[in-house]
Amino acid sequence: MADLPLRLAVSDYDHVRDLLSGAVRVPGVTLAVEQLPVGEIFQRALHGAEWDAHEMSFGMHVARVAAGDESLVAIPVFPSRMFRLSAFFVRPDGPVQRPEDLRGRRIGDPDWAMTAGIYARGWLQHEIGIAPAEMEWVQAGLDAPGRVETLRFHFPAGLKRSSRPETSLDTLLAAGEVDAVLSAQPPRGYFEGRFRRLVPDVARAERDYLRRTGVFPIMHLIAIRRSVVEANPWLPAALLAGFEAAKRRSQARLADSMASRIPHPWAWTLAEEQRALFGEDPWPYGVARNRVTIDAFLDWCAEQGVGGRRVTTKELFWPGAEEPG
Repeated sequence: MADLPLRLAVSDYDHVRDLLSGAVRVPGVTLAVEQLPVGEIFQRALHGAEWDAHEMSFGMHVARVAAGDESLVAIPVFPSRMFRLSAFFVRPDGPVQRPEDLRGRRIGDPDWAMTAGIYARGWLQHEIGIAPAEMEWVQAGLDAPGRVETLRFHFPAGLKRSSRPETSLDTLLAAGEVDAVLSAQPPRGYFEGRFRRLVPDVARAERDYLRRTGVFPIMHLIAIRRSVVEANPWLPAALLAGFEAAKRRSQARLADSMASRIPHPWAWTLAEEQRALFGEDPWPYGVARNRVTIDAFLDWCAEQGVGGRRVTTKELFWPGAEEPG
């Protein structure tokens, strides 16, 4: 029986490298891979399925499923995970000097369904005590005039939100028209020394947050066209196993103290630090092993209007994903 040809779009990660190169094979599958920037994958995915499977924003997937779009089904492979206390940017001499100062302020963001923003607003509401409706939100492009959001939201009652497609968040923050910017990618002024991150010693703060809450933010997942899964019900488990094998090989490279497999002279110490914080598998796939993070994220999506209701893991992931693993 011939292999199933599968078109896959994913960004460039060491922990998927061996799957894409063929060093790890998925039995019964011949992969045709496009490695692209994540922003390009997400935008092209919004306008139609060009691929059989692709990397997907977690927030975007939740918004689409909540709106009744069943065209994609996810597997619990999480290529990108990042803490987002680092996502707030302010002027050094501005009115916001600490997170508590954000109450009542104007905050710029490029996209309400941006996964980083959902986590950051969840932290702000549940750790700092400031709900989104206690601030005014302004949508614009990050460093240049940008698109207007295309997804529909059910914003919390009382939330003030406006759009400024003719300008950029970098310009608005520099001019004092917003008091902070919330963005996964720093605005240009950060690299030029005009802005700073709001949370000081952010790595320590994010480690403390992990220890206190158990939340290890998931940014992206892998989505497959539902029609492909229905025609090949064995595929999700096989693809998950392939991603898992590639990840294990990547972790072994990171931990190698004999040679610098990663361009960092103390990479192996980072591996040891990861194990101390996260356990033997510091980058877990699967629903059961990520239940705390997934449930928190789905709660915050519902609170923030990313979808008109609280979706479930059964709606987001292929049925076998619910099994412990």
